Amino acid sequence: MRDVRAAGDASLEPPLEAYGLAHRLAAEALGTGLLLAIVIGSGIMGQRLAGGNDAIALLGNTLATGAGLVVLITVLGPISGAHFNPAVTIAFAMRREISWPRAVAYVAVQVVAGIAGVWLAHAMFAEPILQISTKLRGGPAQGLAEFVATFGLVGSILGSLRFRAEATPWIVGLYITSAYWFTASTSFANPAVTIARSLSNSFAGISPSSAPLFIAAQLAGAVAAVTGAGWLLRGRAR
Repeated sequence: MRDVRAAGDASLEPPLEAYGLAHRLAAEALGTGLLLAIVIGSGIMGQRLAGGNDAIALLGNTLATGAGLVVLITVLGPISGAHFNPAVTIAFAMRREISWPRAVAYVAVQVVAGIAGVWLAHAMFAEPILQISTKLRGGPAQGLAEFVATFGLVGSILGSLRFRAEATPWIVGLYITSAYWFTASTSFANPAVTIARSLSNSFAGISPSSAPLFIAAQLAGAVAAVTGAGWLLRGRAR
């Protein structure tokens, strides 16, 4: 596949064509919005059908999110890079693979579209559109879990791009599927997702008072992953 990306622009897969900023932002908005609709919608559905069994509800939430990520990244990756996540965008900006002005635009679109995706899920399930979550997810253990979740996500993306770029959609989907279960926080690993989920008083919600800890840990995890991957993935002449 011929790589015709503009210099300094990051993508999970080489685009078939060069896309302008409007197309890239539209892809980020569509992908992030649908991702949040999947997370919240599957959480509501899981809770309604699980009969009070949180493990079953979380399993449904997990499978829908992992599968949805594979589809969204595969379809939209060639247009925008399919970041759908400020932590991922910031990681690429730190590596100088996307300009900081473009990164700021990506993050703004991700946050706004994520909120719209939550509202879309509420509308589909006849829930009140405007909500505030009351689900507390605080404490050092939760912060550590989000650091680990985001470190692993960003590290997985960078490693996949280095060695098996075509597998990145599956790498991300499978990593998030596993991280839902091995992290105490159920792996938000995404500041835009955290903000949006604070506006849903559902199974997948998070109280606004818990969100700052999650976001700080996510950003720290992304920075740590970029730093570690910069050394680990760097080739060395023998």
